[in-house]
Amino acid sequence: MTSRPASSLRSRYVEQAASDLEENRRRQRELTEKIAVLQQEEALLTDILSLAERYEGLPDASRPPATLQSESVPGQGRHVSGRQGRGTTRPGAEEKPRHPLLGDVLLDLLRGHDEPRLAKEIRDELLEKHPDRTPTPQVVRNTLESLVAKGRVRRTRQRRSVLYTPREPEEHVPAETGAVAG
Repeated sequence: MTSRPASSLRSRYVEQAASDLEENRRRQRELTEKIAVLQQEEALLTDILSLAERYEGLPDASRPPATLQSESVPGQGRHVSGRQGRGTTRPGAEEKPRHPLLGDVLLDLLRGHDEPRLAKEIRDELLEKHPDRTPTPQVVRNTLESLVAKGRVRRTRQRRSVLYTPREPEEHVPAETGAVAG
């Protein structure tokens, strides 16, 4: 009679292991889908940052580039590209003061300190010194990571914290060649 309870116990363990394995696979699928979504969001944000940097020099940076390129100047019957600069502005339109890129502002804030800074500290200082700019913490982190990718900022990790310091101009190297010394 001892073999019957042992086989019953064994079958319960097998069922539990199979159930746990299925749950594990389900969670892996969920996480894989979440990773894919996050990667798409990252690509989108990277595209937005590069577009923002590319179109910063346009005459009216607050308007989308498509409207600037297809806008025609009244009375001339031809299209004027936003990159060439418009000699006329809309009647009653005021010129807005142009703000420097967020990356440049964050880099200036970093250069004002001798020690590495957390993204949260940098954002808090930005909100204090530039109250007209209110980027989300994620936008600040993304911008800092963009500066890291460009070689303008150095990222270091301490435990679970990520700290940022500006690179000196002579340290500014566009991209690593992949060669490892030693």
